[in-house]
Amino acid sequence: MLKPRLTLRQLGWTTSFLVLLTVLILVWSAIRQQESTLAIRAINQGASMPDGFSIWHHLDANGIRFKSITPHNDTLLITFDSHAQSAAARAVLVKTLPRGYIIAQQDGQNPAVQWISRLRETPLRFG
Repeated sequence: MLKPRLTLRQLGWTTSFLVLLTVLILVWSAIRQQESTLAIRAINQGASMPDGFSIWHHLDANGIRFKSITPHNDTLLITFDSHAQSAAARAVLVKTLPRGYIIAQQDGQNPAVQWISRLRETPLRFG
């Protein structure tokens, strides 16, 4: 009995289908992961971290909804449903919190992504 051979056209269609399927899975996973987190920590080691109630008050006064506020290793983590809410909250907290706090977005659990976001959020000081 002869085995059917895969023609070049069939190979092309199969490859195209697999590439399309892979792209759809990647897009779906990117859309599904919308949760965003802000991390607030003090610049100086001895300074205290702001309490969750004052953060809640500032966010609620500006109509920004959040999922949770959790202290973790001298950092206050605020979780939001979307990146837009997180960006709006960051803008509000930069204005309302006193100087001496770093407010950074942590959108990925990958340490490399967190390192880059910390670098981006830290102001450069020359002189």
